Amino acid sequence: MHIADILAAHKTTFSFEFFPPKTDEAAETLFSHIRELETLKPAFVSVTYGAGGSTRERTHNLVARIKTTTALDPVPHLTCVCHQQADIADIILRYAQHNVSNILALAGDPPAGAAYDRSADAFRHAAGLVSFLRNFKEHPDPRGFGIGVAAFPEGHPATPNRTLEMDFLKAKVDAGADYIVTQLFFDNHDFYDFRERCELAGITIPILAGIMPITSLGTYKRIPELALGARYPAKLQRAILRAGADSDALKRIGIHYATEQSRDLLDNHVRGIHFYTLNHSHATRELYKTLGMQG
Repeated sequence: MHIADILAAHKTTFSFEFFPPKTDEAAETLFSHIRELETLKPAFVSVTYGAGGSTRERTHNLVARIKTTTALDPVPHLTCVCHQQADIADIILRYAQHNVSNILALAGDPPAGAAYDRSADAFRHAAGLVSFLRNFKEHPDPRGFGIGVAAFPEGHPATPNRTLEMDFLKAKVDAGADYIVTQLFFDNHDFYDFRERCELAGITIPILAGIMPITSLGTYKRIPELALGARYPAKLQRAILRAGADSDALKRIGIHYATEQSRDLLDNHVRGIHFYTLNHSHATRELYKTLGMQG
């Protein structure tokens, strides 16, 4: 279903994000979690794309499997890094042939290791990729792909000038983006401030808030790096540190905090909540239950 239809059908959307597993065994484990989450009837699910397109085939295979064997609407991520126009055209044609309706267009991360020369890339910024997707004419839906873009309520570390950052986001919107999904955050005030700044910039497309419960010490330590510097409020840090090595207590704390975040967002008329699942279903199902959501 095209994102325009999804947004029209839901006053508030709830969606989940997965990443492509590295092994066949992990793929089957993930799919068991996807099946559990399918019963919650999310508006859509998204599938990430590795740095430099390193998970291209695994992303495509997972998206195709979700599309053909579940009732879920998959939204693949697509990045600019390490891609020429012919590569991108081939990727999106395959998605169109599978009747995948939507794509999340991202600048992307370069491959790890040696410095990467972006001069060979077709697009340096996501706005160029959005424009390319918007002008793709071979999709069975006459509207073409529905297009999402990313934003950072706490600020993108590569663009410390927040005014310039908003200009970049507006360029993506003007190029044809249909909706925005934010990076995960842990202080709702950052999201509300970001939403107001979007209004001031003339950005009126729906903004979906990225939420992720902290369910382990490993996740707690990795997320600030993986999420490009996400900041933990002191009250969340205090609770996590108090739990110490008690893994069950830490899960309860993380789910409770994410539930309270989500409840506050709903009370403040968020257009949608995008749950980062880390390929597990338990925390998201608990969130749904506590929020009183029905599958």
